[in-house]
Order: sequence, then C-alpha cells, then structure tokens
Amino acid sequence: MDSAEYYLEFATKLAQQCGQIILEGSKTRYTTGNKVYEKFGQQTDLVTEIDIKVEELIKSNLKEKFPDHMFIGEETKAAGNHYVFTDKPTWIIDPIDGTTNFVQGYPFVAVSIGLAINKEPVVGVVFNPFLNELFTARKGHGAFLNHTTRLPLSHPYPPPVLPSSLSQCLVAYGCSGADRSDLVLGKKINSVRNLLRSPREVSWSSKKAGSVHGIRNVGSCTMSICYVAKGCLDIHFSIGGWEWDVAAALVILVESGGIMVNDHGFDEGSVDIFGRKYISIRGGSPCDGDENSKQSQLRLVREILDVVEEIDCPRS
Repeated sequence: MDSAEYYLEFATKLAQQCGQIILEGSKTRYTTGNKVYEKFGQQTDLVTEIDIKVEELIKSNLKEKFPDHMFIGEETKAAGNHYVFTDKPTWIIDPIDGTTNFVQGYPFVAVSIGLAINKEPVVGVVFNPFLNELFTARKGHGAFLNHTTRLPLSHPYPPPVLPSSLSQCLVAYGCSGADRSDLVLGKKINSVRNLLRSPREVSWSSKKAGSVHGIRNVGSCTMSICYVAKGCLDIHFSIGGWEWDVAAALVILVESGGIMVNDHGFDEGSVDIFGRKYISIRGGSPCDGDENSKQSQLRLVREILDVVEEIDCPRS
C-alpha cells in the first residue's frame, strides 16, 4: 500500500466516523444540546457545536497519526487561527459543508477531508451521511462512489458527450452566500437571470443569455462539485467559496475526468484552491469539431463567464 492509498483509507474511515456524529447531532439540532452560532456576527453564516466537535475529532486524529502534517480547518480559521500553506502534507477540512442545511434538516450535508502534498490536492473524501453517499479519490487512481461505483456514473461505458453549448447544460450556481450586500446580491440575481433567459428575450443592447436547461443550488459547494463528478450536473459555478469547500472535491472531480478553473477560465495551470471563485465542468467525450475533452470543457467555461456578473471576493 503506497502512502496516498494509506492516507485515503485513513481519511475514509475518519469521515465515516464523523458522519455518525453528524447523524446523531441532527436529532438534537433544534435543542439547546446543539447551539447555533453566527460566524463573524452574520446571520447567513452559521456554525453549530457539531461543526466544532467534528473538526476537533478530525484534528486530534490527524495530529496523533501524522504529527508532522499541517492542518487547515474551516472552524479553526473562523476562530481566528492563521495558517501558511506550504509544500508539507496539509489536511484541508470542512467538518460540515452545508451547516445551514444541517440546521434545517435539509439532507445535502457533507464532511469533507482533503490532503494536499507539495501544494497539490492528491486525496479527497466527501461523505454525506444523510444520503449515504461516500465519494473518494486519490490522484491517478480514479474516483468512486461508495467504494465500488466508478465515476462518472456512465462507467464502464464512455461518458456522455459534453454539451456543445451552455444552453444544453444543467448548472449549479451557489447564489446565496454570506455576503448579502445590495451590490453583490444584485449581481448574483442578474447572473441567474442571464443564465436562464433566452436570446429571443434579450434586447439588442445586451448579449447575455445562457438559456440553460436549469439552475440547481443544493446549498453545499462540496456536494455540488461531487455531483458534477457523478455526471448529473454539467457545471458548478461558485463565487465566494473557500479552500475547504473545494480541496477534497477537486480530487474527486479531476479523477472523474472533470476540470476546475478559477474565474479567468483560461489558465492551463493548476486551479488556485485559495482563489474563492471556482468553475467545475464534468467529464465527457469531446463535442463534434473539438479535438479533445479539455477543449470542449474550456469552451463551456468561456460561455458561462460571458453571462455571469463579475464579483470581487477578497480573502479578508
């Protein structure tokens, strides 16, 4: 067993253990046994005692097993702890991605455990205990759902041909988020309008019309990316996400044949997991006229960037 395989096995068991805590915690989510707090005083950004409990469990297990490894966790960062991303093995954790979903009992909730080595995500585990969906991947060895089903779901048959245009896509767009300022909210609403409306309804002064099949928002960036890896979503576009939202899911996406880029969309290099804007495109066979899948995927990236509004996402 190589080291990456060992890390994946360890992270998988740990994620499943955390999943049981999340399930148990959901039984008391409306009681004083699981208080809900506002991060940074924002009603739209929540944390519960279960988030903190799960992150502490993950952190203590990793520290005991891999004392030389580094750690980046959402709730650790929210508590005011700072970190520097280095070439050392670094675990990047979201104890509950979809905390608001968890509080409401909406079942799109996941524990996300990713490992980066030399600043590259190489192991990813995402577990949704409510739907019993376990996504796992390590670099170079494919992505799997519940251990046995290889992603995308068409395997062993060739994945479906990639859409020839944005108008053929089902798009996940996280259009809520913690920032509800008039400027940001207005741009997000405009982006939804642009994605949905038909070119027939657009005035001559505007060319922004995606005419997509539909828009979905499950309230979890991590889960949305995994659904792109499954092949049931064509595109996921996230504005204002964080590294713990994407680190694990990125490995799963890439190993399924998908790609992720930042908002510029044309960089042939690695995605910046600290970039806060992420576009994920599912895997698939190239469209007619395209030489390869990457060419088809990047064309869809350019199309979605043509219709969504530009929004700044500072890290402060």
